[in-house]
Amino acid sequence: MTAQLLAGQPVAEAVLAEVGERVEELRKAGTRPGLGTILVGDDAASAGYVRKKHETCEEVGIASFNAEIPADAGQAELLAAVDRFNADPAVDAYIIQHPVPAGFDFNEALARMDPKKDADGLHPTNLGKLVLQERGPVPCTPAGIQAMLVHYGIDIGGREVVVLGRGPTLGRPLSLLLTLKQAGANAVVTVVHTGARDVAPFTCRADIVVAALGVPRFVQPEMIKPGAVVVSGGISWSGRKLLPDVDESVGEVASWITPRLGGVGPTTVAMLLRNTVLAAADRGES
Repeated sequence: MTAQLLAGQPVAEAVLAEVGERVEELRKAGTRPGLGTILVGDDAASAGYVRKKHETCEEVGIASFNAEIPADAGQAELLAAVDRFNADPAVDAYIIQHPVPAGFDFNEALARMDPKKDADGLHPTNLGKLVLQERGPVPCTPAGIQAMLVHYGIDIGGREVVVLGRGPTLGRPLSLLLTLKQAGANAVVTVVHTGARDVAPFTCRADIVVAALGVPRFVQPEMIKPGAVVVSGGISWSGRKLLPDVDESVGEVASWITPRLGGVGPTTVAMLLRNTVLAAADRGES
């Protein structure tokens, strides 16, 4: 492999160090930040992600709370969990682990959240703030990807970025974030989705490609301009093996590439905790 690795762990550690300092400041002021998670169903991957979030909370001193909704429960139970976290003063911010099983309406539950407690930055109010470039929680995976690019000194301003995928948790908010007129953004972004007849003409001219499809090894070397930066944001599973959207052979063409393990995942968790601490700070000031 000739590409340098966009390892997420060093970026996450830097963010979590700042989070830990802020947690200590809040503790001295009489506030302990609290993060809640709502896990619907028994998907093993989702349960693993939630477990990692709680472990990281413990490492930095954030209290954590979990509500588990059985897969055979109804939408009413999910909404009741949302209402409990909205009303609980110990929970500064929380997430509904996405995706939820068939039969549950994620969007209805998301809209019912108190936007001030939206740890994932996906509530319509907070996505609107992102569009208007107003202060609010930024979606965690997009924020983590941006932090990785900035950490490794990759120039974003004026560069051509292609985002593969238009999902509400990654592709769409990332395209908004990277087009903002601010440091670490100001890119020219093209969103390519399943309606495109041919993806390669877009990716072959891009300076930065972010794959957010959840299709294993979709991005191949012939789809990438030599020297481009390639980020695999989407993942899928084959049994217990995690498969990125980007084939590892792309590293022979790219200048930078995320590793199969330890890429975007650690930064996503770090940004989630940062959003939680910011929510706690806002509560302490109100």
